[in-house]
Formats: sequence, C-alpha cells, structure tokens
Amino acid sequence: MPLFALETSTERLSLAIMDGERLFAREINAGQRHSELAITAIADLFAEAKMTIADVDVIAFGQGPGSFVGVRIACGLAQGLALGAGKKVIPVPTQMALAEQALRAHPDATNVLVAIDARMNEIYLAAYRRDAQREAQQASGWRELILPMLVKPNELPLLSEANFVGIGSAFDSSTLNAALEAQYKNVMQTVVHAAQPCASDVAVIAQRYHDNRTNMVSPGEAAPLYLRNHVAQTIGERVAEKNRATVKPDAVHASGIVVA
Repeated sequence: MPLFALETSTERLSLAIMDGERLFAREINAGQRHSELAITAIADLFAEAKMTIADVDVIAFGQGPGSFVGVRIACGLAQGLALGAGKKVIPVPTQMALAEQALRAHPDATNVLVAIDARMNEIYLAAYRRDAQREAQQASGWRELILPMLVKPNELPLLSEANFVGIGSAFDSSTLNAALEAQYKNVMQTVVHAAQPCASDVAVIAQRYHDNRTNMVSPGEAAPLYLRNHVAQTIGERVAEKNRATVKPDAVHASGIVVA
C-alpha cells in the first residue's frame, strides 16, 4: 500500500507519495508560508499521482527536531489528514531522515553524524549506524549511537566509532562547524553540505516501520519531537550572553569574580 509523507522542519515544504517503486515528490521553498501553501501543494501532488488520501495506507511526518513552528505544522497536517481519512500516523525523527539522505549521497557509508543548527548557539545532534547484519533487528534500518539531543558546541560528546559522514545545517555554520571539526576531525570521513530534510527520506524510513508493523500511532498520539523547552531568548538574555562572550580573560580573578 502507498504512503504519504511530509517534512516542514525547515523553510522547505517537502511532500512525497511512495507507492512501491513509484515516488512522487514536491519541494517548495515556503519560507514562513507552510500552512498557506501546504493544502494546495498536497492536492496537486495527489492529482499528479492520480490518487486521493483514501488510497494511502499510512501518513508519515518528520517530527523534528527543527523549527518549533515547522514541526508543529507537519504534525498538525498529518493528524488532520489521518483523522479525516481514518489512517494511522508514523512519526519519523528528522535527524534520522537526514541520515538516510547521507546514505543516498554515500551508499558505502555506515556511520552518520547529524548536526542541525538549533540557533541560540546550540546544536541538535544525533549519530546513527546502518548495519546490514543488524538491520532486521532495527525496524527503522538505523541503530542510534547518540540519541537526538540538544548540545552546546563546547559540550559535544565523544564518538566511539569512526568513518562518519556528517550532514545537517550545523556543518554549514562557520561557528558551529568549527566546533564540530575540532571535536570530530579524527572520526569524520566526509561532510554533505547544504542538505535539507526531505519527505522522500521520511517515506523510506516510514515504509520500513510499516513493513515491520511498528511505530504506527493513532492521530491523537502523534507528537513533535521537541528537544528544547526554552524556545527563545529574551532581550535581556541575549544581552547577557553577548556580554559573557566578550569578557576578557584578564578581567577575571582566580576567584572567578569579574572586575570592571
């Protein structure tokens, strides 16, 4: 049975219908207009595939982490469509979908490090391993080496394996990439730059979940993956962080007290 997938965790509105070997996809640079453009784009995609929402077996969505509003839009659209059509929903972590994209770019790779720019000088980090011998035990096709987490650039965890392919918007940020390179230069094989999450990769992973009859939930049980409760800084917090970043080393006594 075919499935429909959507991914809106970035400024891109990404849609896909997977029906066996057939794939229909739409990629739209929506900016902040996801909710405005989504319904028409979905209708156009189903028209191209000569299908309706009733023809799909399940609806999948990229659950984040990512843009706070974006992941809520994807979840809400999936819930609404599934509820109206009486379908199940499959949430797929956005970082896992990016790992799938890295594998498409480098088919021989097994380890993938996903690092997404979380703004506020933080990174959404995750690491995955694709192991053919263990794939049957992993419904998603991926084993998590580092669970999705929110981390500061100076708190990046160590990796116990090597030969990683890096992917995600943090590698395209000069500041965040410098921290990633400093921590992981000895275990990185290559980096896929300018990558954005795609619904087609969400669909591939959702198909594996579907085939294993797992990770399918009712529309009411679907939820975004939030890694940050504090989604925005106040003006005072931004000023304080800037001041901390500009304090000179010789302005700090051994006691740790800053002097004017």
